[in-house]
Amino acid sequence: MTDKKELFDIFGLFYNVKPISFDVITTSRGDTDFRETVIAEFEAGERSVIKLADNDFTFPEKIEMWRRTADEYRGLGYYCPKIFPDRTGNYPAVRYKGRVCTAYGEEFSPYRPAERRSDNDSEEMTAAEYEKEAWIMTAKIASKYFSYTEYPSAYCLFETFCPSDKTDEVLENALKWKEYAQTLPEKFQPQTERIWRLWTENRNALEPVYKKLPTSVFQADLNSTNILLDELGKFVGIYDLNLCGKDVFLNYLFRETFYDDYKKELDAIFRRLKIVGECYCFSEDEKKAALMLYRCIKPLWYDKTERLKKLGNDTSAVGSYLNETERSLTEDIDFASCMN
Repeated sequence: MTDKKELFDIFGLFYNVKPISFDVITTSRGDTDFRETVIAEFEAGERSVIKLADNDFTFPEKIEMWRRTADEYRGLGYYCPKIFPDRTGNYPAVRYKGRVCTAYGEEFSPYRPAERRSDNDSEEMTAAEYEKEAWIMTAKIASKYFSYTEYPSAYCLFETFCPSDKTDEVLENALKWKEYAQTLPEKFQPQTERIWRLWTENRNALEPVYKKLPTSVFQADLNSTNILLDELGKFVGIYDLNLCGKDVFLNYLFRETFYDDYKKELDAIFRRLKIVGECYCFSEDEKKAALMLYRCIKPLWYDKTERLKKLGNDTSAVGSYLNETERSLTEDIDFASCMN
């Protein structure tokens, strides 16, 4: 009952009309990242959304950046729900469930996420088709080189996304790989040390190059839960801007493309580079940085560590895995051929 009263009070900050019901969706990730989406229905049948967050990356200045980003996606002809403040023009701090949360309003989306698409409907876009459209959209955003914020996306490299982060996510995952690799049998240690040296040397070489690459402002969480389809199953846009921010386009593309299989992952990256090349012109700096960026992101990413752990005591499989990892850090991959 207390939660419901709190919700009525919160919605009263945004609307003159009282809701008749609430649907609460929890998207929290641990005690330090509390997030709830509250969908309210009004007597006239209209619905609206209030989002509540208690974490160190949701605050009024950041929400204003999200609002601007939603506007830019709509400006390019894609749907993205409008974000709005309360009736006084603020994103208020409110009491909710024993917390102090930042609240903001969001338009209720009339579209459904791609994860709810029906494989049985012949008119529905396939996953490959809607992903292609989503990447074309993202390439158009990249080609605008938006510079209205310095807040990085959650995919940032060489900087942190929020104050609680000790490192960027790529380095965090690489350190976890190193920690586990040190527990492998002694015969693997020379190779794991060599892999770590190759990865570190590449990251150090990438940093000054990376900071010169063009950036834009992206939604930065392009997956089937956030890609939106209309009633015919056609791609219309995106929502969920929690991870939104400034980023390097290639970093975004590489980070959002991952497969368990080394060759399948490379093939997917090549396909996406060709797709986005239809409406984005890669600079010479981006072409030169692509291989270094790939070697920084992919070889020691979290899914690679999980795969290594699953091999357990199968020393033959571990050896093959380490060879593949070292190959990904040394093989001369011609990404530039797909970036013209």
